[in-house]
Amino acid sequence: MEYEGICHKMRTALGETVETDRGTLAASVEYHLVLGSFDCPLTSSIGQEIELEWTGRIFCLSCGTKTPKSYSQGHCYKCLISKASCDMCMMKPETCHFHLGTCREPDWALDVCFQPHIVYLANSSAPKVGITRITQMPTRWLDQGATQALPIMQVNSRKLSGLVEVLLAQDIADKTDWRALLKGAADPIDLIAIRDQLIEKHRVELDQLQQESPHELVMLSDERIREFSYPVSHYPAKVTAHNFDKKPVIHGKLNGIKGQYLLLDTGVLNLRKFGGYELKVRV
Repeated sequence: MEYEGICHKMRTALGETVETDRGTLAASVEYHLVLGSFDCPLTSSIGQEIELEWTGRIFCLSCGTKTPKSYSQGHCYKCLISKASCDMCMMKPETCHFHLGTCREPDWALDVCFQPHIVYLANSSAPKVGITRITQMPTRWLDQGATQALPIMQVNSRKLSGLVEVLLAQDIADKTDWRALLKGAADPIDLIAIRDQLIEKHRVELDQLQQESPHELVMLSDERIREFSYPVSHYPAKVTAHNFDKKPVIHGKLNGIKGQYLLLDTGVLNLRKFGGYELKVRV
């Protein structure tokens, strides 16, 4: 089978969710390859040979213009400097400048940044804190390859979620070690205990944020840990990354999928990194 189109990040979905004897909620992860409007189940291809060829062309995922280089996971330079979704405050929400009247796209911000957000703990390669819009659960966790996740707070804006994240990141990582992520499944950890320790340690600062933003920060004390299992037959002994810019044709046996990575017996490929690249994919 051969497919061709503009690469987007893989689409994820959960299988049936079941309650474990530990009281957690567990589900398997399924993947779909997305090339433009084409959407193909990919999980069933585990164990098969796959070849991905970059045609040499890149198109902006926002405006569709052909571009010599991809910025910010699939944008042309014009969109990079004009789109609010490419602004630094998306990476560092605590630096939001909407209140200063300098937001690139105020209407977009109202639809995205001023919507309910979740502050969560996750376990990908080690415990970490993160944020996401409430509508992006569990997609955000699956894109990060998390094997466990626990929502701990709900807030009413992206900036407030960023302030909480920065506060908690003093004691816990806010980034994922992608190499460790791809070396195997993370050992289970007690995210509830970590949540309680973090909240207790930062009680004064969190109370102050609640006073400054009444009714905008809610503790989620009754949430249960979610557990995710990924379609991986076996993990690589050594993690070597493929790059279309250096090698336009990549092939190998598909041993698994985790996060946005294809785990081939010849190396790993982060498809999200190459958003906008025109690919031919042969399975």
